Amino acid sequence: MNGGLNVFELIAGSSLPVKGVLLILLVFSFMSWVIIIRKYGQTKAALENAETFEERFWSGGDLAQLFREVSHRGASDGMENIFESGFREFARQRQRKTNDQRSVIEGSERAMQVAGTREIGALERNLEFLANVGSISPYVGLFGTVWGIMGAFQGLGDMKDVTIAVVAPHISEALIATAMGLFAAIPAQWAYNRYATKVERIASRYDVFQEEFSSVLQRQIQSDDAA
Repeated sequence: MNGGLNVFELIAGSSLPVKGVLLILLVFSFMSWVIIIRKYGQTKAALENAETFEERFWSGGDLAQLFREVSHRGASDGMENIFESGFREFARQRQRKTNDQRSVIEGSERAMQVAGTREIGALERNLEFLANVGSISPYVGLFGTVWGIMGAFQGLGDMKDVTIAVVAPHISEALIATAMGLFAAIPAQWAYNRYATKVERIASRYDVFQEEFSSVLQRQIQSDDAA
């Protein structure tokens, strides 16, 4: 091999079980990167949506007009969806001429909680896969390494003169599985930690907005009743 080790030649010359392990890890890595890229877009959009909507919400405009604008655009997501769900339930309860202020607020809060749970569930989707890849890929790679080393020693057992130059390619072939396991695991584990933290921050932001919006609705009821 002209004084060096060719990775592709080592993979091509590895045993069938080792090739199977490498294929599994390659699929894990590919799927992980697809999820990582998607989660980057989803979390970025959720944060930008929350920032933009909060500016509009606290600008002092009419909430009913804001609700009509959000509803008119069709499918809303993120904080807009939470607001839309809460205000729709609030308007429905008020149209029924309900005198119990607490039931009106509780109905709006439940609607917002359901919408918020769905939004966070969408952000959390597939994060578990990243966590699983990050935790099991090194062991899958280790299995391939152990299998490869076992095969290498079995093949070397029939040789009379065994030197480092003879052993090194076989050991390198086996260690590729470990390297591939780490290649799949490290980005997946890093991404899981990063996006789990981001989703947690987004969830906290949604919770704070729900509490603040509930207070706004309660003041709205008191203002309407006093008029």
